[in-house]
Amino acid sequence: MSIHVDAERRIFHLQTLNTSYILGIARDKYPMQLHYGKRLRGTDVSDLFQPQARAFSTTVDPSDADFSLDTLAHEYPGYGSGDFREPAYEAELPNGTTVTELAYVSYSIVQGKPALAGLPAVYAEGEEEAETLVIVLEDAAAGLRAELSYSVLNGFDAIIRSARLTNIGSGALKLNRALSVALDLPHDQFELIQLSGSWARERHLVRAPLHSGRQGIDSKRGASSHQQNPFLALLSPHAGEDNGEAYGFSLVYSGNFVAGADVDQYGTTRVTMGINPFGFRWNLAPGESFQTPEAVLVYSDSGIGGMSRTYHRLYRTRLARGLFRDEPRPVLINNWEATYFGFDADKIEAIARAGQELGIELFVLDDGWFGRRDDDTTSLGDWFVDTRKLPDGLGDLAERVKRLGMQFGLWFEPEMVSPDSELYRAHPDWCLHVPDRRRSQGRNQLILDLSRQEVCDYIIEAVGSVLSSAPITYVKWDMNRHMTEIGSASLPPERQGETAHRYMLGLYRVMDEITAKFPHVLFESCSGGGGRFDPGILHYMPQTWTSDNTDAVERLKIQYGTSIVYPASAMGAHISAVPNHQVHRSTPLSMRGDVAMSGNFGYELDLTALTPEEREEAAAQVAFYKEIRSLVQQGDMYRLRSPFEGNETAWMFVSPDRGEALVGYFRVLAGPNAPQARLRLQGLDPDKDYVLQETGAVYGGDRLMHAGLILPQLHGDFRSKLLHFVAVS
Repeated sequence: MSIHVDAERRIFHLQTLNTSYILGIARDKYPMQLHYGKRLRGTDVSDLFQPQARAFSTTVDPSDADFSLDTLAHEYPGYGSGDFREPAYEAELPNGTTVTELAYVSYSIVQGKPALAGLPAVYAEGEEEAETLVIVLEDAAAGLRAELSYSVLNGFDAIIRSARLTNIGSGALKLNRALSVALDLPHDQFELIQLSGSWARERHLVRAPLHSGRQGIDSKRGASSHQQNPFLALLSPHAGEDNGEAYGFSLVYSGNFVAGADVDQYGTTRVTMGINPFGFRWNLAPGESFQTPEAVLVYSDSGIGGMSRTYHRLYRTRLARGLFRDEPRPVLINNWEATYFGFDADKIEAIARAGQELGIELFVLDDGWFGRRDDDTTSLGDWFVDTRKLPDGLGDLAERVKRLGMQFGLWFEPEMVSPDSELYRAHPDWCLHVPDRRRSQGRNQLILDLSRQEVCDYIIEAVGSVLSSAPITYVKWDMNRHMTEIGSASLPPERQGETAHRYMLGLYRVMDEITAKFPHVLFESCSGGGGRFDPGILHYMPQTWTSDNTDAVERLKIQYGTSIVYPASAMGAHISAVPNHQVHRSTPLSMRGDVAMSGNFGYELDLTALTPEEREEAAAQVAFYKEIRSLVQQGDMYRLRSPFEGNETAWMFVSPDRGEALVGYFRVLAGPNAPQARLRLQGLDPDKDYVLQETGAVYGGDRLMHAGLILPQLHGDFRSKLLHFVAVS
């Protein structure tokens, strides 16, 4: 049993293998945080709540001057009745005021992990695998009920939280804020990490100490975005990969979000996370409910790496779904950087044939196959084959690829529409827009209004029709602009503030129905590369194109930062041509391959243009990746050296039984008279011996972890080495 209740003291203790999350009810009314961190044996921690009178903190009861909502460690705080800190929710009443005060009513414990209506969520494979605590709060005068949900899954050091807000009154309510989680921690001795960047520079690691006031991140772009990722973590000072405490917060959502840490005047820290209140307003008629996305909280006392591996295992096995959750991902060749829009069936077949000769398993036809798509100014929304380029259709091309012994995949951008398209000419009101305002374009396109059922129905039918027309086993689902003029022609004025979230609900419905109808298809998400790399999309599509930037040096930071939360099985990683098309740097094929083999491996170049020596090297890369891909895609990842801290990067993957390991070492620039490089490994069994496959040398696991391994000398800039270890039987 994971959830323990002390009914007399009204204390609720959620236990994972290594952590405890304990909350209580203060003054029989207010849910409060008592402990979150290292696992405790008992529930008698009520003495951790000791009220103390504070200046300029109002009191609920004049006879109890020590008790103030402004100093209570709230579980789901409101604003306006005594707590001056960041609230988790705000409801506007029919009289225009926003003062509410939710009070404890009851609790229940549910076996299993309930799904969230219309939203992606972590799941349990059986009721015996999880327990869920539901705390019910009400403000009868306001007509508002909140159900706070806390789930614990066996074998995972995670607490999964969400809230459901219901109008139980007779008048209409407006939600101006509905966050997923608030957590009050008793001190401010933390450093905050976040994953920030831009297009082609996604999820770079940013770390800074907390200070008085607010630090945080958000997105107002209609997507989780390249600029910020819906994740932050608080670390004990100087915590490293394998030491110190880490508190992680990750939001299972793909739209506008906010996440932050607030340090108050008494040195306590409040973390909040959820849908961004900016531009958000949701109407609740009597009897209606609003469900927040869920936030996944992970605590580790073994550093950032321990936190990351919990997220990796959870998201790989209990968030991602479908056939490809556990199946090996195929090695692919994508024609985008080889041909862009200029191709015909013979050129595509030639690239596929060159891939087949190297052992590549999947060919992906990227942009340009539909409508009259010769550049990026036209045809999005017209999901029918351009017979000028493919006169015999997709079916013929797919069969030609299939006869080579390869699978066939296809690129779509279903959420978008080109003003120059048959779809837009027929339905100009189907895009997001505001009357009497310009329709701003990004990449010459507009965004379809997925808050409308008929638009979602069109996408489901159009994409489904194409997928049914040919033996397609892979889809790259792209999204190449962010939201402006966020309005819907189908919503009344008072509901326009719901548009952005209703779009996400529509997108999730579309993805759910299409992926369910085509379970044999491997779906990869993309948004100008990694602009929507988040847990929400991962629920429907088990991998994401990590970045449009395929330069090996830049990918070290991008893939390292992404791995703070997301598993390697979620990362698309390809070898592209040099000079690189994004940064114009030339790196050796060997380093490009070693970096790309740390994710879902593939190529994105013209294979027919390779030299004989390059073809031989590429064939060896493909063969080696097939040998170790289950290790990369399903193993535990350990980060050994950070590209954000120096000239070298190193990471490794260890099989669940610790019988096999792959180590990647990468050096960007050569240095004169450089010191000898020695690397300590992690995650091995200290009692096992391991043979290095490349040399036949045998090393003890304890020696590799505690004394390390002297790395082979590498000559020149942009060099790398993969080391494959297998335990001796």
